Amino acid sequence: MHFNSLTHETDIRILLIEDDIRLSTLIQEYLQQQAMTVTIEHRGDAACQRIVSEAPDLVILDLMLPGMDGLEICKAVRPKYPGPILMLTARDEDIDQVVGLEIGADDYVTKPVQPRVLLAHIRALLRRFPAQSSQEIPPKKSPDDIQYHHFRISTTAREVWLNGTALDITTNEFELLWLLASHAGEVLTRDTILDQLRGIDYNGVDRSVDIRISRLRKKLGDNTSRPFRIKTIRGKGYLFVKEAWK
Repeated sequence: MHFNSLTHETDIRILLIEDDIRLSTLIQEYLQQQAMTVTIEHRGDAACQRIVSEAPDLVILDLMLPGMDGLEICKAVRPKYPGPILMLTARDEDIDQVVGLEIGADDYVTKPVQPRVLLAHIRALLRRFPAQSSQEIPPKKSPDDIQYHHFRISTTAREVWLNGTALDITTNEFELLWLLASHAGEVLTRDTILDQLRGIDYNGVDRSVDIRISRLRKKLGDNTSRPFRIKTIRGKGYLFVKEAWK
């Protein structure tokens, strides 16, 4: 895998899974003009094997595919493929974005795809992944574990425990929770969160952070109507309350 530097984009290998032949060709040609190597798979039922065996630096995954849809593919390969997955969807509906992010997609772009926008998302994802592996944003308490009373999160095990029980946390939820917990007592704005997790600015309408916060609250036993563990600070952002885990 090549996540070292965006100055060496000739090293970046992308697997594009898209059944629209014209669109996939246009995307391939544009990205190859940016010195990236792009291979194409048109069938969903062949995608899983190719993702795992080829281990590309980034996967662009269409939602609607013959043989197997993008959500099924993402769910199947996520435990085996550590690289970024960028989903394409022609349906501009929150539910598609929610499900995609919840099962392990790292970002999404809605069709019709603007080439420069797609490239910006790709570059943001490639910046994000080396930052994660080197822990560019270390927690204040420990580089590997954070514990507040009955709550513990570990980057080494990639697990979260509450009252001695391991929680079922997705990759995206883990990253957001780690960011919040490592800055306990500080209000993090949506802009800060999106910049740290996805390398993009908050555009005023992106709801991905709010969706993940809502999911985390349910899993962490927070009060969804009056949250006390991950608080919403109106007009500012979110606050992880370390005293709330007793």
